[in-house]
Amino acid sequence: MKLKFIYLLVCFSLFSCYNVERNCNDFKTGQFYTEVKVGETVYKSTFTRTDNLQIENYNGKIDSTQVRWVNDCEVIYKTINPKNMAERKDVHLKILTTTDSSYTFEYSYVGETNKQKGIAYIKK
Repeated sequence: MKLKFIYLLVCFSLFSCYNVERNCNDFKTGQFYTEVKVGETVYKSTFTRTDNLQIENYNGKIDSTQVRWVNDCEVIYKTINPKNMAERKDVHLKILTTTDSSYTFEYSYVGETNKQKGIAYIKK
C-alpha cells in the first residue's frame, strides 16, 4: 500500500511541474490572422498591432481599437469609434500558449465570465 502511494506521489509531482510555454512579447506587435470558432462557425480576420493600436479587417470591414497591455500576456482592447452599445464594451484577451508562429488565446468582454478561445498566427 505504501509503495503504491509513493508511486502515485512521484507521478503526480512529475506532471505538476509541467510549464506551458508563453513568449507573449513576441506577439505584442506585428501582422496576424486569427481563427475563432463559435459553435460550428469559424470566424477569420487579419489585423496589424502596434504598441498602442490594433487595426482589424473582418469581412471587408476595418475596425480600430486602442491596445493597453495589463501584463506581458494580457491586453485590453477599447474600440475607438464604437457604433453601438456592444462595441462600447472593452475586450480582455489573455494569451494562453505560444509557439514560434502562433498563440492560443481566450477573450471576453471585461467583467464577463463567458470566454471564447481562438488561435492567432503570424501573417507571412
